[in-house]
Amino acid sequence: MSVDAATVKRIAKLARIRVEDGELAPLAAELDTILHWVEQLGEVNTASVEPMNSVMPMDLKRRADQVSDGGYPEDVLANAPEQRHGFFVVHKIVE
Repeated sequence: MSVDAATVKRIAKLARIRVEDGELAPLAAELDTILHWVEQLGEVNTASVEPMNSVMPMDLKRRADQVSDGGYPEDVLANAPEQRHGFFVVHKIVE
């Protein structure tokens, strides 16, 4: 894929970057080089490489998946503008 001056001008407009006419040709060559390197990365065989979340091997800390109310429902309900029988009161909205 080759990048021409018109493409650079369109990219600059989309990115809201002012590019003078004299800078279009060098930028086109630079973007063309970058895209060439990206195309080369596509040729690398990664079929045997497992996905990873970090370059350093690490185990994620896990905790037990337990459902709880937080242990302080009174404090939570104290923030509500209105409550009844231990629940938030939400007024009915009908459109």
